[in-house]
Amino acid sequence: MYHKIQQHLKTYMLWYVTVSIILGWALGYANQAFSKQNASTLKTLITVVVFMMIYPMMVNIRLSALAKAARNVKGLGLTLAYNFLWAPLFGFLMSKLFLHNPEVGFGFLLVMVVPCSSMSIGYTGIVKGDLELATVAVATSFVAAIAAIPFWLGILGSSFDVPVPMSLLINAILTVLILPMILGYLTRLALIRWLGEKGFHKIAPLFSSITLVSMFLIIFLIFFMKAGVLIKEWQLLLWLIVPNLLFVIVTLGIITWVDRKAGLSYEEHMGLVFASTGKNNGTAIALATAAFSPLVAVPAATCPFSR
Repeated sequence: MYHKIQQHLKTYMLWYVTVSIILGWALGYANQAFSKQNASTLKTLITVVVFMMIYPMMVNIRLSALAKAARNVKGLGLTLAYNFLWAPLFGFLMSKLFLHNPEVGFGFLLVMVVPCSSMSIGYTGIVKGDLELATVAVATSFVAAIAAIPFWLGILGSSFDVPVPMSLLINAILTVLILPMILGYLTRLALIRWLGEKGFHKIAPLFSSITLVSMFLIIFLIFFMKAGVLIKEWQLLLWLIVPNLLFVIVTLGIITWVDRKAGLSYEEHMGLVFASTGKNNGTAIALATAAFSPLVAVPAATCPFSR
């Protein structure tokens, strides 16, 4: 049953995201006074939903896979380079060229800095790629992101005229990434001890489903709270398609060329592709709403190529 629910949500994710945007936009525009009067309550609600989105995601990540990283240093190194060198720099360039609203441009940079999600492992399995490499890449990228996110936002973020309160950002990373990661890992160990490996894998899709439903709710809340601004600047949403499309096309071309030069097999290459082109919009949304503003979260909420 849990697996069917998860598959349904994944299959129709684009539709659910679209409905969340439309409903949030329409209801938010009709109730702008309510949003202003209850801004603090809505932000508190977002914080709660953020935790409900990130914590289940961490339960399903196998941090133990980090111990296997030494088996494919070349593949893992390339993944980290794609995620934390290429993506932030290319994303910064794209945001400067196409996104003229500082908060939206900053939000797109944030999406580019946040690495892939665990969904990348599932996509790798579909194309018969190297699942072990994909798992290691996802787990290692999550750990590396703890340092990479404040590093890149601190260096590049100032050019957007968006204040980057480093203490607030570090606090958000602790709340959104580190605490859920620790609690998720402990929960995973407890459930495996209680249910066994087979029992845990039976209920694992439930955690992914909770993450997806929470993400839909956050997207609704973002558009509900910022409906008036987004109505005035609706062109921004259309312009977001351009840098996203260019990122995927150019990145796929570069990854394919570099992986061939590096002598990676088809399985290894496919183990890197999804872990390097997909972005974890859920984590980006969580950080944007926790440390910045709902408008900064708009690129993550609307990016069609995020995962």
